Amino acid sequence: MINENLILETINMIKLYNLDIRTVTLAISLRDCAGEDVDLVCDKIHKKIIKYAKNLVEYANELENDYSIPIINKRISITPISIVGESCKNPDYVKIAKTLDNAAKEVGVNFVGGFSALVEKGLTRGDELLIEAIPEALASTERLCASVNVASSKAGINMDAVLKMAETVKRAAELTKDRDGIGAAKLVCFCNSASDNPFMAGAYCGYGEPECALNVGVSGPGVVRAAIEAMPSEADMSELANKIKQIAYKITTTGELIGRKLAAKLDIPFGVIDLSLAPTPAEGDSVAGIFQAMGLEHAGAHGTTAALAMLNDAVKKGGIMASSHVGGLSGAFIPVSEDAGMIEAASKGYLTFDKLEAMTSVCSVGLDMIAIPGDTPSSTIAGIIADEMAVGMINKKTTAVRVIPVFGKGVGDKVVYGGLLGEAPIMPVNGLSSEKFVQRGGRIPAPIHSLNN
Repeated sequence: MINENLILETINMIKLYNLDIRTVTLAISLRDCAGEDVDLVCDKIHKKIIKYAKNLVEYANELENDYSIPIINKRISITPISIVGESCKNPDYVKIAKTLDNAAKEVGVNFVGGFSALVEKGLTRGDELLIEAIPEALASTERLCASVNVASSKAGINMDAVLKMAETVKRAAELTKDRDGIGAAKLVCFCNSASDNPFMAGAYCGYGEPECALNVGVSGPGVVRAAIEAMPSEADMSELANKIKQIAYKITTTGELIGRKLAAKLDIPFGVIDLSLAPTPAEGDSVAGIFQAMGLEHAGAHGTTAALAMLNDAVKKGGIMASSHVGGLSGAFIPVSEDAGMIEAASKGYLTFDKLEAMTSVCSVGLDMIAIPGDTPSSTIAGIIADEMAVGMINKKTTAVRVIPVFGKGVGDKVVYGGLLGEAPIMPVNGLSSEKFVQRGGRIPAPIHSLNN
């Protein structure tokens, strides 16, 4: 049960250690907006988003003031648009993208996610058209985010889709090269994507979700770090894990209180709370900083993967005791550009692609917000995606790739996006060719443990 007295204990966390509600994300089903005429479809989409989201920002701001808890982002996720758009006689996915962007602006949300397709086992014509439209759609909008699920533990890895997405990532970066490839920063490839994920760029409203629901994503790396730093230096790993669980319990309780209050004001169901510790570029709000508090010299040192595994597990154990509706991704994010400690570690060469890939075997997402040279071949990007999809497929977990080829820049340069997207050094990639491998296409079969019916 939610204990409001417990919420009061978090005030110092908010004031001193950057605790916030990272996002409240309104999930809206657009399945009933499908139709043969794209203009009519766009009109239905616009009206439905306005109907459900018109008060989202206003009510969230009211709760922020009432409880003195910052709510950083207000967002919308919608049914994967490949499903909605393929019913049109002449699908125009860019037009739909602009409709979504305009609706997002009208209601005042930061992002709208769900320009998406689920193609782990194959592509329909609608899926193909959507993927082809992603670069132009992201280049011509401000608040739209796109995602494509290309693999799962049940279906295997769709290598045809992997190669298509590698080319799409490059094209999205190229069309926004005047903004350091920010189009690619709003595009993510998934294995085992979560249909109730409130975080961007991968949020969408899955097929099994209700008509509308409110999903919440919390934060709190700074709180966890401060709690560990306050512990005796001789505290052992079990004691560290217990402290993290206690903090995760309080963070989750705070997030669920706000989520349920906001859902009630909007007169819609409360969906899930995502426990992922989401870092920011702000000083002290870093997952990498937690590793240092645990005793590692810096993120990337031997032991980093073990530290991340313990952190992830303790956050989930603490959070699950505070809520019956945990969902989304849940655990800890390790984005390079959005975490001050990760940025420093990558800039100093402590973190490499190989180390990041190893860490993704135990984290919530995957290779996230990593800037790479703009001349990186599409086949190499496809190899990066395939490797990460394999980690998720074999381990029955969500993994993702969000890499940003930055045209005109190479290793040693950096990109600065500002805000939550932060900044990132251009990281080197392996120069060996993956082309003949990824060009084989087809589908990498699902592992034997997928046969669990």
